[in-house]
Amino acid sequence: MNRPNEFFVIVERDEDGMYVGEVPNLPACYSQGRTIDELIANMREVIQLCLEESSGTEGISEFVGVQKVTV
Repeated sequence: MNRPNEFFVIVERDEDGMYVGEVPNLPACYSQGRTIDELIANMREVIQLCLEESSGTEGISEFVGVQKVTV
């Protein structure tokens, strides 16, 4: 049985109140939704599409984390 793949989604809210998500280790893998639940459902679909485009998870970089930097 295949183990499910896990991906981190960075979630932001834009100026219109929409939630925008991006998977940092999958190029061009992003979506949006009116609610967090809608965003996550949309992200599942787009992750599947990104994986189909890239022929699976081989060669995908590892997401390490987010750091806050004060300037």
